[in-house]
Amino acid sequence: MATTTAERRMIKLAMSAPYLERDEEQALAQAWKNNQDQEARNRIAMAHMRLVVSMAGKFRNFGLPLSDLVQEGYIGLLEAAARFEPERQVRFSTYASWWIRASIQDYVLRNWSIVRGGTSSAQKALFFNLRRLRARLARGDTRLTAEAMHQEIAAAIGVSTADVRTMDARLSSSDISLQAPISPNEGEGASRIDLLASEAPLPDEQAEGSIDGERRHLWLYSALGELNEREMKIIRARRLAENGATLEELGVLLGISKERVRQIENRALEKLKAVLVSKTTDFAYA
Repeated sequence: MATTTAERRMIKLAMSAPYLERDEEQALAQAWKNNQDQEARNRIAMAHMRLVVSMAGKFRNFGLPLSDLVQEGYIGLLEAAARFEPERQVRFSTYASWWIRASIQDYVLRNWSIVRGGTSSAQKALFFNLRRLRARLARGDTRLTAEAMHQEIAAAIGVSTADVRTMDARLSSSDISLQAPISPNEGEGASRIDLLASEAPLPDEQAEGSIDGERRHLWLYSALGELNEREMKIIRARRLAENGATLEELGVLLGISKERVRQIENRALEKLKAVLVSKTTDFAYA
């Protein structure tokens, strides 16, 4: 990927920033932490811009502009500066490297593809290390099959072989818009979205389902008319309510035992079944 004039200027500026000695770095970090000295924080950040540029360059193979990667890395650098604890006696560059890398990786994952990938630590490790591991395995044994290579990578990273195959396919091809026109040989003026099959029912199936639903409603309404008042009350409370009542609740309500409620319910269900069987044929041809 060619380096633009703006990117070269940015790299030159980062490389020209003065290094900080340990004592100076500690003093600036203390000034920022204790007094919220913005100038101290900015000096720490500028002194480590070369670290941001260096780390951003490692992610250029993902096809994103270097300037954007550096910008995201700088955000991670500022986050590191805000969280740095100088009393731990650790050099800032060691601490900041993690934040810079994490910020750049998150940016790559968000923008490399419009299809969102896995966000677990194992999936991220697979995304960023698959190409490197595949190249190393290919150099070590040229006779290694693709499936064997996927198994080796899955074992190294701690994911399933299916995940490796899926990620390998994603990294081997770019996104294609569904609105993109297909080849003129495949159809005049058509786009890829026209070739997608809908999972919705066909119009005749929808009409058939609607008609059948109305018929079932009529059958059930007619059958319920054959029940007496107590049978109707039990069936409505037990079978037609959203939260069906228990046998014990109905027994208390009707002043009978729950066993008697069960007997009446079973008798009502048998009556409904008999009525529906006798009337179904008539309604089907109505």
